[in-house]
Amino acid sequence: MLVFPALTTANPCGQPATVITKVQGSTDTSALVGQTVTVEGVLTQDSRQVGGFSGFYLQQANTPADSIRSSALFVYTRHKEGRLGQRLRVTGKVKEHYGLTELVAVSDLQVCGTQALPAPVEMSLPWTRAPENLENMRVRINGPLTITDSHQLTRFGDVSLAAKDPLISTEFMVPGTAALRHAKLASMNTLVLDDGNARRNPPSLNWLPIYSATQPGLAASSLVAGTQVRGLTGVLDYRYGAWRLQPDQIPSLKPPPLPDPAPARPTSANLRVMTLNLHNLFNGDGRGQGFPTSRGAKTEAQYKRQLQRLSTGLTQAGADLLALSELENDGYGSNSTVAQLAASLGPQWRFVVPVNPAMQRDAIRNGLLYRADRVNALGPAQYLSGDGGRPSLTQRFALKSGGLPLRLVSVHLKSKSCRNAKGENAPQDDGQGCYNAVRVKQAKTLHQQLGQLDRGNGLAGTLITGDFNSYSKEQPISELALAGYTSMVAHFHPCTPVRCEHYSYRFKGARGSLDHVLASAALKPRVLSAKVWNINADQPRMADYRSHSSPQPWRSSDHNPLITDIKL
Repeated sequence: MLVFPALTTANPCGQPATVITKVQGSTDTSALVGQTVTVEGVLTQDSRQVGGFSGFYLQQANTPADSIRSSALFVYTRHKEGRLGQRLRVTGKVKEHYGLTELVAVSDLQVCGTQALPAPVEMSLPWTRAPENLENMRVRINGPLTITDSHQLTRFGDVSLAAKDPLISTEFMVPGTAALRHAKLASMNTLVLDDGNARRNPPSLNWLPIYSATQPGLAASSLVAGTQVRGLTGVLDYRYGAWRLQPDQIPSLKPPPLPDPAPARPTSANLRVMTLNLHNLFNGDGRGQGFPTSRGAKTEAQYKRQLQRLSTGLTQAGADLLALSELENDGYGSNSTVAQLAASLGPQWRFVVPVNPAMQRDAIRNGLLYRADRVNALGPAQYLSGDGGRPSLTQRFALKSGGLPLRLVSVHLKSKSCRNAKGENAPQDDGQGCYNAVRVKQAKTLHQQLGQLDRGNGLAGTLITGDFNSYSKEQPISELALAGYTSMVAHFHPCTPVRCEHYSYRFKGARGSLDHVLASAALKPRVLSAKVWNINADQPRMADYRSHSSPQPWRSSDHNPLITDIKL
């Protein structure tokens, strides 16, 4: 049984009290931590509901808008007294709770009447004043903000907002201290739009009435990255390491246009290559059982929805060759994932089988598929050494109409995940993440192996493509550039801070390309176009195959596909 301290009447309303600005002070930490104080203010937002933060926000009235100190506190209490717009007198102990200044151990709480809510303070992003000076206060955001990330919405009810859609620093900056500084600054100028609750998996959201946990996909179109959000007012809060707006009204949302159709093929192009990370396409045992899978679909119904969406996108692209990654490594029989994928694309599609399949020991692998009515596969397909990672898969192809063949290489370099990363594989404070040394070694080995493989072979050139787990200015891409390979998407559509429309991935709201198409010097003049088809990365996670079916290919993966047109 919980026993609350008895409320007393020792401090009548209107008697001297500590001003909240003094409790907050002029630094991140209150100078009064551990002391018991009495404050008076207006209850501006109540979060004592079931699943809430077990307290309310209290702001003193008539604080100058240009004050350099916050005039509000969070009061952590389960006492029921006090309603929105009431003036309260509260006695409690000052505490810093993971960066949030609050009152706890409340021993006295009195209602002193009603009072108009303090006017919200105007603010904007990037921050024009230190957010600490507005902690727990009512604010209004000037101008629209943009949704950059909704990954946590279904679990925690929040989305990330910024004034501009941020870029991964190493997408356009050389790795190093400046790139790391840029990334940190972009992260600091982010605001989380929260739902005022501490519970996980919220059934509904106060700022997004259309959302329902039972049918999350209904809200997906409102949460696409790039959606403009206006009418943001509420309390500026600090929780879980981020500045958050606890809204007091429903904002308006303006999503961007729907994704464009697949890019048109240039008139003179006679070969189209599509590159895509499949986001763990796993088919159970291939006979309707074996679910949930270790990485992909949890049920057969989910798998069928995933396969249908992927097939739709792959078909709409009109490709002749497919270079794929994150395909289940389950053999090449009729019940294998690659066989079922090829069958879903139509009778004209074939997949290559390497002569050394035992080299691939990971749960996922790369795949190469081709239209047998347009293209011939020449000679054996084979895996190349992965240098401790997933081996690349290569095959030569030629048009049925004749001409020089092309060597296609499907890659998937070591992940940036920091699990078990030590020494040179740990973050090097240069913006490249973990295991960069492994990826650099893989890139060097790949170039060396291809050089040996193609000696004396009459080729139009080589195309290396896939998920490099490296952004455009990072060392693995630079190593292959030194070896004579050109990143063709970056060649045609260079990414700059002013303009970057062709990116394949989003990580914590920031855009960049982990996926690339690299052409050898011989092949480069034959590449007529290389583009990113933006159908996946900007779409919210809740829109994928796990929540609902869709006739569109949008969010068929978490990576955008790349489309490369060549004239052989």
